[in-house]
Order: sequence, then structure tokens, then C-alpha cells
Amino acid sequence: MTQPIVDLIDVNRVFGGAQPHHALSDVNLRIGAGEYVSIVGPSGAGKSTMLNLLGLMDRPTTGEYLIDGHATSATSENERAFLRATTIGFVFQGFHLLPRRTVLDNVMLATVYAAVPRSEREQRARDALVRVGLEHRIEAYPTTLSGGERQRAAIARAVVASPKLLLADEPTGNLDQGRAAEIMDMFEMLNSDGLTVVLITHDLDLARRARRTVSISDGRVTQS
Repeated sequence: MTQPIVDLIDVNRVFGGAQPHHALSDVNLRIGAGEYVSIVGPSGAGKSTMLNLLGLMDRPTTGEYLIDGHATSATSENERAFLRATTIGFVFQGFHLLPRRTVLDNVMLATVYAAVPRSEREQRARDALVRVGLEHRIEAYPTTLSGGERQRAAIARAVVASPKLLLADEPTGNLDQGRAAEIMDMFEMLNSDGLTVVLITHDLDLARRARRTVSISDGRVTQS
């Protein structure tokens, strides 16, 4: 395997209380640069906890998470925010676009958080929208877009800062079958360009489109 982008080492995530809940148990997972991996499992299996850890929105109770070689267990919140903004792109089921900003503005906002030089922001946003086939809707507002177009805009926002890892959480959940297929085609295109893609889903058919599948159940993972 190439140099790992994701390396979870003996990771456990336990939520406290009188009866502690082990959301993740003894997880070891390595994802190399340029891989396309799906993490699949039913509701309550631990997928959301895994997403939060991979996206640096939560920390393991025990164990270590290295992203692109950087150990993260002892990093400050500011360091984690910087790594998140510069290394990771996110695509969610709900799009999370600002309705009163144009498509271009929505994509440009991600360049601000990633500390892209001001002189490059607009052109990079335009290039990202061309990449996802949305150049004709660049001045539109999200409320005027179809579901598929909104997700394309969200993908452009996710990749505009040239992340090393794309995390996609149930990205087709709000789309019809045809639009969902288009979005899955887009992830394959981005992966073929060298981007590491991790798809988190409950849908086995979508999961099988990845090059490698990781199954999660009761907080434990198995790999194929």
C-alpha cells in the first residue's frame, strides 16, 4: 500500500454514563493515498462515530488516528481545524449550502477556511465548478438548483482547496436513482484523478462501487 492518508490504530470510542457505550471497538484501518473505500453498515453500527473521528470532529477515547502521517490525539483544536480545512473535503447528504449566497460564493467560502490566497480564490472556485459540470449555474442560488446540482455544488466546495481526503456521508440519500448514479460517477472520476475517497453508507449497492469495502457492525470493522 502507498503512504496511508488514514491510519486508525487500536481505536476505541466510548461514550460515558452508568452503562458506557462502545461505539467503536479496537478499530484498525489503513487507507492509502488514492484509494476509494466504502464504509458500510446498518443504522447504529458506528458509521457516524467513524465519520466524526475521520473528519477530526471527535477524538478516540483510546488509540491513535494519523491523517497523512500527522498524529492527531494530542493536537489542539486550532491545529485540528487547520488540518480539517486543508486536508479533508466533506460531502453530506443534506448539501449544507448557504441559500442566500450564489453557487460561486458557496464554493469560494471553502477557500477562505483553507487559507487559499485571496488572489486565487475566485478562479479556483470557478475551476472546481467546471470540474463538476456546473459552470452554467455559477451565479445561481442553491434554492433554484435541482438536488443533483446542489450535490455537485457541494462536491465542488469539498474539492476546491485540493484536499487529500474526501469524506462522503450518504451523499445520494436525497437524490433519485438517476441523479445518484451521476454523483457516484463523479466520485469515481475524482478518484481516478488521484483523490482519496471514503464513502460512508448503509447502501450495499453503492458500497460495492468502491474499490474496497469496509464493513462495520456493533462498532467493529471487517475489511475486504
